[in-house]
Amino acid sequence: MDISSLLRPDAVKVISAATSKKRLFHDIADMIADGYEISASDAVEALLERENLGPTGVGQGVALPHARLQGLDAVIGAFIRLEKPLDFDAVDKQPVDLIFCLFAPENAGVEHLKALALVARTLRDYSTCEKLRSNRSHAALHGILTELPNSSAAA
Repeated sequence: MDISSLLRPDAVKVISAATSKKRLFHDIADMIADGYEISASDAVEALLERENLGPTGVGQGVALPHARLQGLDAVIGAFIRLEKPLDFDAVDKQPVDLIFCLFAPENAGVEHLKALALVARTLRDYSTCEKLRSNRSHAALHGILTELPNSSAAA
């Protein structure tokens, strides 16, 4: 598994500001709904349900919201870079500006966990996050995420 199998170029976006976590989830859902023929409202509801279990802000300005959805055949992702960081109830109490969202099929067991671990490892790297924060181009952001040596893991 590698990030290029999770993240299509059209699922990468820079947003100047999000007014709330819920609004951000709507933006993410709208981004992926058309490309994967899934319901945006189901995606938002699944993200909110998961977030109610505990915040997905992992610290250092990074959040990894994730949820399971009906109608998916594989784990998919979306990446957002916020120009204005958003309070995400992160573990370190810092606002987030790098959000990598994952959606998995309802029956995806280990694949969902492998994808989450891969993304977490990738965004734990300080230099990777700095590169992401210094770019506004969707293509550059996608390239940074998919071409890194640590963007793959054993399948």
